[in-house]
Amino acid sequence: MLTFTLLFWTSLLWGLFPPAAAFAREVDLELVLAVDVSRSMSAEELELQRRGYAEALGSPEVIKAIEGGLLGRIALTYLEWAGAGSQRVIVPWTEISDATQAGAVALRIGSYYDASLRRTSISSALRYSARSIETNGFEGMRRVIDISGDGPNNMGIPVAAARDEVVARGITINGLPLMTEDILSEMWGIPDLDLYYTRCVIGGAGAFVVPVLTWDAFPAAVKRKMVLEIASAPAAPPIGAQLFKAQEKAPYDCLVGEKMWKQNRTYFDIP
Repeated sequence: MLTFTLLFWTSLLWGLFPPAAAFAREVDLELVLAVDVSRSMSAEELELQRRGYAEALGSPEVIKAIEGGLLGRIALTYLEWAGAGSQRVIVPWTEISDATQAGAVALRIGSYYDASLRRTSISSALRYSARSIETNGFEGMRRVIDISGDGPNNMGIPVAAARDEVVARGITINGLPLMTEDILSEMWGIPDLDLYYTRCVIGGAGAFVVPVLTWDAFPAAVKRKMVLEIASAPAAPPIGAQLFKAQEKAPYDCLVGEKMWKQNRTYFDIP
């Protein structure tokens, strides 16, 4: 009798107050665009980066990929990150199903400007993005964090641990390592950043890396990468760039950034 009573009231309460997930808006994809704005990025590079994402999002190719999904809509947020605890949301979670909505988000990204932040914590950005996905009011068939950066993790928990934690929650991580040449990237970056991202940062179903070697190639690489993520079929490399899929259990020192920071912090006070 007690069991029956409990089941009755549980069913009644479920009907009156269904869980939050029951109200979630279904979409084809929940996509976090997590963009590095650490101080190793110059003001010009920050502007090029924002314009590149805005251009990609408003492109016919990306719109076609969105409209071609099963539901024909995605949910997207654009955030900038640097050190541990340094994340700022530029575009909150927004549904996009057509060119008008995409254009509005692109305009918001392109018109925003703020100074760079300190240090580089890929691990904190990944964990922040995962929490954002799980509390955004959307329910995606796929969940992806698209993270870009010009250097290895040097703050927060080890990046491989954060990756494993996020992937275990059913979220895919794709990477856009920025391997452009300048004084700060030479000082604080590593020459094989694409390999670092492949072996230490990305993970999950269909995860891949698209390295960017020059800023001229950045807009096209971002556009192609977003198309692949939205269409969930990373079959061909972006034009002008290679595509690397995740490699598991490959030997690599994923603490290279932390070691570099300890070695250089005596001489410099920049991320």
